[in-house]
Amino acid sequence: MRARRLKLLGVLLGALALAGPALLAGQGSLAAAGARDQTAGDLAFLRDLTRDVVEASRVRAGQMTGGSLTNSCGFPLIMPGGRGSYPAFWIRDFAMSLDSGFIAAAEMRNHLRLAALCQNGAVERPLKHGLLVPAFAIPDHINFDGGAVFYPGTYSSTDDQGTGAFGIVPPVDDHYEFVHIAWCLFRATRKTDFLRETVNGMPMAERLEAAFAVPGTDAETALVVTDESRRAVGFGFCDAIHFTGRVLFPSLERYRAAGELAELCRALGQPGRAREYRSLQRRISQHLGPAFAAPGPLRGWLLAATEIGRQPDVWGTAYALRLGVLRGAAAREARATLAAAVKRGTILYEGAVRHVPTDCDASRASAWERTAGVGLNTYQNGAYWHTPTGWLIEALRPQAPQLAARVFAEYIHHLRRYDFRLGAGHEAPWECFGPKGYGQNGIYMTSVTLPWAVLSASAPAALTNEAR
Repeated sequence: MRARRLKLLGVLLGALALAGPALLAGQGSLAAAGARDQTAGDLAFLRDLTRDVVEASRVRAGQMTGGSLTNSCGFPLIMPGGRGSYPAFWIRDFAMSLDSGFIAAAEMRNHLRLAALCQNGAVERPLKHGLLVPAFAIPDHINFDGGAVFYPGTYSSTDDQGTGAFGIVPPVDDHYEFVHIAWCLFRATRKTDFLRETVNGMPMAERLEAAFAVPGTDAETALVVTDESRRAVGFGFCDAIHFTGRVLFPSLERYRAAGELAELCRALGQPGRAREYRSLQRRISQHLGPAFAAPGPLRGWLLAATEIGRQPDVWGTAYALRLGVLRGAAAREARATLAAAVKRGTILYEGAVRHVPTDCDASRASAWERTAGVGLNTYQNGAYWHTPTGWLIEALRPQAPQLAARVFAEYIHHLRRYDFRLGAGHEAPWECFGPKGYGQNGIYMTSVTLPWAVLSASAPAALTNEAR
């Protein structure tokens, strides 16, 4: 009985910490007690929904999905979501869901090894349509038959894959997400044996470092760069958007991956290599803020890119705060800018986040300067996504806790209303959606795994034990 009471107390205290000072101010009232219970209940709901979405995204060995596709990889593969909307193993979606705690270490190892098996070899591979797969490049996704697909927009794993609409070379972020999968496996097991495992004649640790070195970067700033001659998608959640110059989001992912490789190298007894990666991480941090700082009236935002795509990046600004790349006055200004945009109603809809503030659209016809034919207010060109909602809530808490609580409440309200477990006509969590009934791809994993990963960090152990 005493243990049960302590568990309940932990739930309530954790809920208080999540809800912030707004609830603490009224802690003696029945209303405050009800709010605390509701917040704890909302977190438990999010935990259970996340667990069920991850389970719905698993395709067992030999199981068929997507109408006629059978998983022949020999172990359960995890798709980006349920019901076969994206019938393949996407490196980024899998990696971005690992912090949720609902994907086991054995699953991480299986997916990591498959990605390594599908990594390009030591020689650049020319494809049709003028495309190039660099040496040691990581696929964008891997089909259920183990075929490596290096470009979005296709399931072809042959030399005719890709048309150039999604880059001349493969997306950047998968290389850093490959590192993240390995780091998450190390964190979960505290073992390094898998890093010494040989895959196609090359140790896993060397494959990770080779992948990290693939994307184009600026020698002075260490930021990710791309140009028209070898344009690469920077971040898969903007793969239909055209960026050139220095690119924000993959630079943030490079910062994270450098720190993760430093930790892995230290665990392998390579302190010199670890110091090199830490030095690289510091260089990225020093240059990132000045390189992407928005000018004049847009001050406080980080720009998505420095040439094509010089527009405020809501996701990138929130994620920079998540990683701690912005500090001091720059961090406070970015938090205030996000809060002001939430209050103006320019970045949020039912707890979901737009890529670009509505008052910063490139034109009346497009949110972004250039896209691969994506209509305004659909998909990555103005629709709203729950994938970055946790980052936004976390960014708001230090300076606007009541606003953070409001975003959380709107997010949970939407999920409860459209929860796919309610049956026909319910699809939440969506990949993206918007006003006037627009919605794309239900039961989408990162729409809950990423927010839960952020929010569970401040939740009590009683809520997170199941996930861990």
